[in-house]
Amino acid sequence: MSKLAITAVNDFVIKFANVNGSGSASANTLFAKSILRMGVPVSPRNIFPSNIQGLPTWYEVRVTEDGYLARRGGCDFMVAMNPQTWDKDVAEIETGGYLFYDSTRQMPQSKFRADINVIGIPLTEIVNAAYTDPRQRQLFKNIIYVGALSALLDVEVAVLEELIAEQYKGKEKLLPPNIAALHMGRDYALQHLDCNIGLKVKRADKVGDRIFVEGNSAAALGAVYGGATVAAWYPITPSSSLAEAFAKHCKKYRTTDDGKARYAIVQAEDELASIGMVIGAAWNGARSFTATSGPGISLMQEFLGLAYFAEIPSVIFDVQRAGPSTGMPTRTQQSDVLSCAYASHGDTKHVLLFPEDPHECFAFGAEAFDLADRLQTPIFVMLDLDIGMNERLCKPFEWDEARRMDRGKVMTAEALEAGKDFGRYLDVDGDGIPYRTYPGTHPTKGSYFTRGTSRDRYARYTEEGDAYVDNMQRLLRKFETAKEIVPKPVITKAAHATRFGVIYYGSTSPAMHEALDLLNDGGLHLDALRVRAFPFADEVLDFIAAHDDLFVVEQNRDAQLRTLIISEGAIDPAVLTPVLHYDGTPITARFIANEISQKLKALHVAPLHAVLSKRVSRENK
Repeated sequence: MSKLAITAVNDFVIKFANVNGSGSASANTLFAKSILRMGVPVSPRNIFPSNIQGLPTWYEVRVTEDGYLARRGGCDFMVAMNPQTWDKDVAEIETGGYLFYDSTRQMPQSKFRADINVIGIPLTEIVNAAYTDPRQRQLFKNIIYVGALSALLDVEVAVLEELIAEQYKGKEKLLPPNIAALHMGRDYALQHLDCNIGLKVKRADKVGDRIFVEGNSAAALGAVYGGATVAAWYPITPSSSLAEAFAKHCKKYRTTDDGKARYAIVQAEDELASIGMVIGAAWNGARSFTATSGPGISLMQEFLGLAYFAEIPSVIFDVQRAGPSTGMPTRTQQSDVLSCAYASHGDTKHVLLFPEDPHECFAFGAEAFDLADRLQTPIFVMLDLDIGMNERLCKPFEWDEARRMDRGKVMTAEALEAGKDFGRYLDVDGDGIPYRTYPGTHPTKGSYFTRGTSRDRYARYTEEGDAYVDNMQRLLRKFETAKEIVPKPVITKAAHATRFGVIYYGSTSPAMHEALDLLNDGGLHLDALRVRAFPFADEVLDFIAAHDDLFVVEQNRDAQLRTLIISEGAIDPAVLTPVLHYDGTPITARFIANEISQKLKALHVAPLHAVLSKRVSRENK
């Protein structure tokens, strides 16, 4: 090994460079889960192209006992299986890091770096000697390199065998050849390689009771617990797995003992049809939702305006990706904030929820349906590809068995029979939320015409300006009411008093947590606020008022959350400095810490330890 070799136990980044469609994802996930099964936290991310087969794909695994779940940035160990991306992959390795490659074909020395450690294993030669079928050669090559990595990194082979057995439960014929391929790679490494490298995995007990789950699956389960019985959707990356997970959960939890489905899931002909079905089902009293991404939101605009103006509760899970247009369908961004907040033409404002991890995807996924019913309006749950399609460690889901669905202001047949005044758009208590009735509530009372046109408080058509203004002002009052019932922001105070703050949201959260530690270690202290919903609670504006300078960290080009804060809070733009990352990969702690430290330097802010050092020096003089 090189004198520059990185040495670390349970603290490194390993990255797999493969070709899409090669079957590598299954093997790479197996590797990540084996480390997790050894009690060491991992945070894997699959970075894949939008084609079916042939383009580069990467799978990055962050291994750290400290429990950081964000991408760190950089790579300590590169498994380079794709000649197309060789130069880029080799360049990404940290000085003293490790390059693992298929050495069947000799590579020119110019393709390596002097400051890294090279580990070659003739994978193609091994599989060609063992298998004749081309597909078997391709698939088992992946398992062979996992076996070799187990020897190099001290991953317990028994754990890998256990995981393979679980993977092929019910397909026992596939188990022996996969176990054999695993040992083929492990045995070769033990016999032919110097396995005494500086990176090791050591069994620990750092995972605790946390679970490992994708955000899309968590949100879908939240929808089940939240009472959703209808889903209408059109396939679009990266939201399709949310609808598919809902179908799976419903099959388990919404199917009677005699096999009857107590739910309806419709794959519509397009996004327009899907949101129309959702609104129709919601108007009829069902809790319904759709799952989509940015292009779907664009197509749904008119129907979303109808749901807002006619005040029909509905839930939209927006799993954001990189736009505009088709953009980068399999890359992550937080790029739909403004398009969802003001979706549709005219004066429209929608409620947005920003979960940070699968735990909140579940919680917000359930809560969205209560909010939709209470506020009688569409609710957007703003995931993104990074949360939705990557497995993440998080707290176990929680559910209060005593909790009941909050259907909001629904007028009953008894109330109508007793002579209660019913006006579909009548505000009786000043919160902006009227009473509604379900279809068929009473044979002669409580009916109304559902309108997307202007109307009075009793749903009677009118284009009188006073009636229109009255209705629009009531909708604003309802939006003010929403401030009090949406999830509150989370505020984290710095260890030392500071006039600087940072605002962030959603999937940026894990990187922000780590970046705050990095900045703190460098003597730069910031209070932090995580926005969890729009409309913004008063705490958000109070936090801004309490600091001289603030940074808003986002994963989009146009600083969309910052724009929303400035617009809705009448904030001086100079107070909010954008920190923007939008290349489609998940934001890293290193990026945030570097950007903020550089911007603070431009403001002539010295690290606290430097200030204290100067003060002590002056006092000694």
